[in-house]
Amino acid sequence: MTIEAENITKIYDDRKVLDNFCLEIKDEAAYLITGPSGSGKTTFLNILLGLVKPDSGRIRLLGDYKYPYILAGTVFQEERLCEDFSAVRNVYMVNRKLSPSFAREELEQLLPADELDKPVRELSGGMRRRVSIVRAAAVPSDLLVMDEPFTGLDPETRQKAIEYILKKRGDKPLVITSHETEGLEFCRKVPIHP
Repeated sequence: MTIEAENITKIYDDRKVLDNFCLEIKDEAAYLITGPSGSGKTTFLNILLGLVKPDSGRIRLLGDYKYPYILAGTVFQEERLCEDFSAVRNVYMVNRKLSPSFAREELEQLLPADELDKPVRELSGGMRRRVSIVRAAAVPSDLLVMDEPFTGLDPETRQKAIEYILKKRGDKPLVITSHETEGLEFCRKVPIHP
Protein backbone atom coordinates (compact mmCIF):
# COMPACT_ATOMS: atom_id res chain seq x y z
CA MET A 1 0.00 0.00 0.00
CA THR A 2 1.12 3.53 -0.78
CA ILE A 3 -0.65 6.62 0.49
CA GLU A 4 -0.17 9.67 -1.68
CA ALA A 5 -0.82 13.16 -0.36
CA GLU A 6 -1.09 15.18 -3.52
CA ASN A 7 -0.90 19.01 -3.51
CA ILE A 8 -2.68 19.42 -0.17
CA THR A 9 -3.74 22.99 0.53
CA LYS A 10 -5.70 24.13 3.58
CA ILE A 11 -6.73 27.67 4.48
CA TYR A 12 -8.06 28.82 7.85
CA ASP A 13 -9.30 32.42 8.27
CA ASP A 14 -7.54 33.63 5.10
CA ARG A 15 -4.26 32.02 6.29
CA LYS A 16 -2.79 29.29 4.11
CA VAL A 17 -1.74 26.61 6.62
CA LEU A 18 -0.70 24.07 3.97
CA ASP A 19 0.32 25.08 0.48
CA ASN A 20 0.49 22.29 -2.14
CA PHE A 21 2.06 19.88 0.34
CA CYS A 22 2.99 16.49 -1.13
CA LEU A 23 4.12 13.28 0.52
CA GLU A 24 4.23 9.66 -0.60
CA ILE A 25 3.91 7.25 2.35
CA LYS A 26 5.18 3.76 1.58
CA ASP A 27 5.07 0.45 3.46
CA GLU A 28 7.86 -0.11 5.96
CA ALA A 29 8.89 3.56 5.85
CA ALA A 30 8.94 6.07 8.72
CA TYR A 31 8.42 9.80 8.30
CA LEU A 32 9.14 12.64 10.71
CA ILE A 33 7.15 15.76 9.85
CA THR A 34 8.86 18.80 11.30
CA GLY A 35 8.17 22.50 11.38
CA PRO A 36 7.43 25.31 13.81
CA SER A 37 4.15 25.54 15.71
CA GLY A 38 1.37 26.61 13.35
CA SER A 39 3.09 25.22 10.26
CA GLY A 40 0.31 22.73 9.50
CA LYS A 41 1.68 19.46 10.91
CA THR A 42 -1.48 18.56 12.85
CA THR A 43 -3.68 19.84 10.04
CA PHE A 44 -1.92 17.53 7.59
CA LEU A 45 -2.37 14.51 9.89
CA ASN A 46 -6.08 15.32 10.28
CA ILE A 47 -6.42 15.51 6.49
CA LEU A 48 -4.50 12.23 6.11
CA LEU A 49 -6.89 10.57 8.56
CA GLY A 50 -9.96 11.98 6.79
CA LEU A 51 -10.96 14.14 9.77
CA VAL A 52 -10.52 17.42 7.87
CA LYS A 53 -11.11 18.10 4.18
CA PRO A 54 -8.40 19.92 2.24
CA ASP A 55 -9.35 23.03 0.28
CA SER A 56 -7.53 21.49 -2.67
CA GLY A 57 -5.47 18.40 -3.33
CA ARG A 58 -6.27 14.86 -2.31
CA ILE A 59 -5.22 11.76 -0.41
CA ARG A 60 -5.02 8.68 -2.63
CA LEU A 61 -4.69 5.05 -1.54
CA LEU A 62 -2.65 3.20 -4.13
CA GLY A 63 -2.18 -0.51 -4.60
CA ASP A 64 -4.28 -3.40 -3.38
CA TYR A 65 -6.10 -1.74 -0.48
CA LYS A 66 -9.45 -3.11 0.69
CA TYR A 67 -10.99 -0.02 2.34
CA PRO A 68 -11.92 3.43 1.00
CA TYR A 69 -10.33 5.01 4.11
CA ILE A 70 -7.13 4.62 6.10
CA LEU A 71 -7.08 2.29 9.10
CA ALA A 72 -4.69 4.06 11.48
CA GLY A 73 -3.53 3.66 15.04
CA THR A 74 -3.34 7.28 16.14
CA VAL A 75 -1.84 9.37 18.92
CA PHE A 76 -3.69 12.68 18.76
CA GLN A 77 -2.09 15.86 20.00
CA GLU A 78 -4.93 16.31 22.51
CA GLU A 79 -4.86 12.60 23.52
CA ARG A 80 -8.60 11.75 23.35
CA LEU A 81 -8.42 9.26 26.20
CA CYS A 82 -11.54 8.24 28.12
CA GLU A 83 -10.88 10.16 31.32
CA ASP A 84 -12.86 7.97 33.72
CA PHE A 85 -11.46 4.70 32.39
CA SER A 86 -8.26 3.10 33.61
CA ALA A 87 -5.17 2.92 31.41
CA VAL A 88 -5.90 -0.80 30.93
CA ARG A 89 -9.47 -0.18 29.76
CA ASN A 90 -8.39 2.66 27.46
CA VAL A 91 -6.16 0.17 25.65
CA TYR A 92 -8.28 -2.96 25.42
CA MET A 93 -11.44 -1.06 24.43
CA VAL A 94 -9.99 -0.21 20.99
CA ASN A 95 -9.69 -3.83 19.89
CA ARG A 96 -12.28 -6.50 20.67
CA LYS A 97 -9.62 -9.19 20.30
CA LEU A 98 -7.58 -7.82 23.23
CA SER A 99 -7.94 -8.91 26.82
CA PRO A 100 -7.37 -6.76 29.90
CA SER A 101 -4.35 -8.92 30.75
CA PHE A 102 -2.79 -8.28 27.33
CA ALA A 103 -3.41 -4.53 27.70
CA ARG A 104 -1.77 -4.63 31.13
CA GLU A 105 1.32 -6.44 29.77
CA GLU A 106 1.67 -3.86 27.00
CA LEU A 107 1.25 -0.89 29.34
CA GLU A 108 3.76 -2.30 31.83
CA GLN A 109 6.42 -1.86 29.16
CA LEU A 110 6.05 1.92 29.49
CA LEU A 111 4.24 2.61 32.80
CA PRO A 112 4.54 1.57 36.46
CA ALA A 113 2.17 -1.31 37.25
CA ASP A 114 0.59 0.54 40.18
CA GLU A 115 -0.71 3.31 37.85
CA LEU A 116 -2.59 1.08 35.41
CA ASP A 117 -5.92 0.78 37.24
CA LYS A 118 -6.33 4.47 38.09
CA PRO A 119 -8.64 6.64 35.98
CA VAL A 120 -6.37 8.24 33.39
CA ARG A 121 -7.45 11.71 34.57
CA GLU A 122 -5.32 11.02 37.67
CA LEU A 123 -2.17 10.29 35.67
CA SER A 124 0.56 12.79 34.82
CA GLY A 125 0.74 14.23 31.32
CA GLY A 126 3.71 12.03 30.44
CA MET A 127 1.93 8.90 31.65
CA ARG A 128 -1.15 9.82 29.64
CA ARG A 129 1.03 10.16 26.52
CA ARG A 130 2.37 6.67 27.10
CA VAL A 131 -1.17 5.28 27.44
CA SER A 132 -1.99 6.98 24.12
CA ILE A 133 1.05 5.37 22.46
CA VAL A 134 0.14 1.87 23.69
CA ARG A 135 -3.49 2.38 22.67
CA ALA A 136 -2.49 3.50 19.16
CA ALA A 137 -0.30 0.41 18.76
CA ALA A 138 -3.22 -1.82 19.89
CA VAL A 139 -5.62 -0.62 17.18
CA PRO A 140 -5.89 -2.95 14.16
CA SER A 141 -4.30 -0.72 11.53
CA ASP A 142 -2.32 -0.37 8.34
CA LEU A 143 -0.55 2.81 9.45
CA LEU A 144 0.61 4.44 12.69
CA VAL A 145 0.10 8.22 12.96
CA MET A 146 1.52 9.99 16.00
CA ASP A 147 1.14 13.73 16.63
CA GLU A 148 3.79 14.90 19.12
CA PRO A 149 3.76 11.52 20.92
CA PHE A 150 6.72 12.33 23.17
CA THR A 151 5.35 15.48 24.81
CA GLY A 152 6.07 15.43 28.55
CA LEU A 153 8.51 12.51 28.40
CA ASP A 154 12.01 12.73 29.86
CA PRO A 155 14.87 11.54 27.59
CA GLU A 156 15.03 8.01 29.07
CA THR A 157 11.25 7.46 28.86
CA ARG A 158 11.19 8.98 25.37
CA GLN A 159 13.78 6.44 24.21
CA LYS A 160 11.77 3.58 25.73
CA ALA A 161 8.66 4.88 23.94
CA ILE A 162 10.54 5.05 20.62
CA GLU A 163 11.75 1.47 21.06
CA TYR A 164 8.20 0.34 21.90
CA ILE A 165 6.78 2.05 18.80
CA LEU A 166 9.42 0.46 16.56
CA LYS A 167 8.75 -2.98 18.02
CA LYS A 168 4.96 -2.69 17.64
CA ARG A 169 4.79 -1.14 14.17
CA GLY A 170 6.20 -4.15 12.33
CA ASP A 171 6.30 -3.21 8.64
CA LYS A 172 3.54 -0.61 8.86
CA PRO A 173 4.31 2.89 7.70
CA LEU A 174 4.84 5.34 10.55
CA VAL A 175 4.18 9.09 10.44
CA ILE A 176 5.30 11.18 13.43
CA THR A 177 5.26 14.90 14.09
CA SER A 178 7.74 16.12 16.65
CA HIS A 179 9.66 19.26 17.56
CA GLU A 180 12.45 17.05 18.92
CA THR A 181 14.31 14.88 16.43
CA GLU A 182 16.63 13.06 18.84
CA GLY A 183 16.24 9.29 18.58
CA LEU A 184 14.23 9.60 15.36
CA GLU A 185 17.13 9.30 12.92
CA PHE A 186 15.45 6.21 11.42
CA CYS A 187 12.73 8.50 10.01
CA ARG A 188 12.80 10.36 6.73
CA LYS A 189 12.60 14.04 7.70
CA VAL A 190 9.79 15.94 5.98
CA PRO A 191 9.79 19.69 6.72
CA ILE A 192 6.59 21.73 6.53
CA HIS A 193 6.99 25.47 6.20
CA PRO A 194 4.24 27.93 7.12
